[in-house]
Amino acid sequence: MTDKWTVDNLPDLAGKTYIVTGAAAGIGLITSRELARAGADVVMAVRDPKKGQAAAQNIDSTQGSIEVQQLDVSSLASIRAFGAAWSGPITGLINNAGIMMVPHRVTDDGIESQMATNYFGPFALTNALLPHITDRVVSVSSQLHRQGRLRLDDLTGEKRRYNPWFAYCDSKLDVLLFSVELQRRLEKSGSAVRSMIAHPGIAKTNLVSHVGGVSGWLNGLAQPLLNEADNGALPTLFALSEDIPGNSYVGPDGFGSIRGYPRVRKPSRAARHPRRAAALWDATAAIVDQKRMNRLST
Repeated sequence: MTDKWTVDNLPDLAGKTYIVTGAAAGIGLITSRELARAGADVVMAVRDPKKGQAAAQNIDSTQGSIEVQQLDVSSLASIRAFGAAWSGPITGLINNAGIMMVPHRVTDDGIESQMATNYFGPFALTNALLPHITDRVVSVSSQLHRQGRLRLDDLTGEKRRYNPWFAYCDSKLDVLLFSVELQRRLEKSGSAVRSMIAHPGIAKTNLVSHVGGVSGWLNGLAQPLLNEADNGALPTLFALSEDIPGNSYVGPDGFGSIRGYPRVRKPSRAARHPRRAAALWDATAAIVDQKRMNRLST
């Protein structure tokens, strides 16, 4: 493994199957492209299939294959339908789909949209597909998890006054704690599957293109300092393919982990707390199960 890991370090992935959520644009699209280039069979799981098909047409799949399937990761019903319809092994699941600092919206499940998309979606989808997964689960987080708080008394964001910044940070902290508990459960069961976390640094994507005010202005000024989108996908690809321990946190190697080439980093102390991770898992599972029962009873 070289000091500057790139897509050229990807092994031959022929015969392997990967599901990438949020794959119609940005880092998810780049991840899909590079996995297919390395010979993998890639399922682009996207909310808008037309947009996904248009994006897929620009991917060279002569080595591997590309398939577009509909999945709204903010919807528990959509996740359950996707999981129920799946058959066959999955080498790796990439929980990439995410939204950032959006206006307040509550999903049909009664969950604030950033928490629904960035955390509840990965939790529910991973659990739905876990019987099929043979190698890795990679969930995408952010360095902004360091600003997040675990709010076990209000995971769905129904009680507190909405703050788009903190809602995003909280959701990304929860994803890290989810990985801690998932890895513990995998190891306890004797599974060889590994749970990983990747973060892209601060990449030049459209994730925050809608953000105005001071945050949008600062993001515009910082463009020369940010990670190129192609480099932003490298931590995910590294976490999928390199022989590293379960629950590794992979991000850029540069100052502040803002840009650079992937390496295993260390998340915040709050993101490595096993008892909190277990408590979060139990609380989330109870909410997901209750939302399902509520839906079935209506």
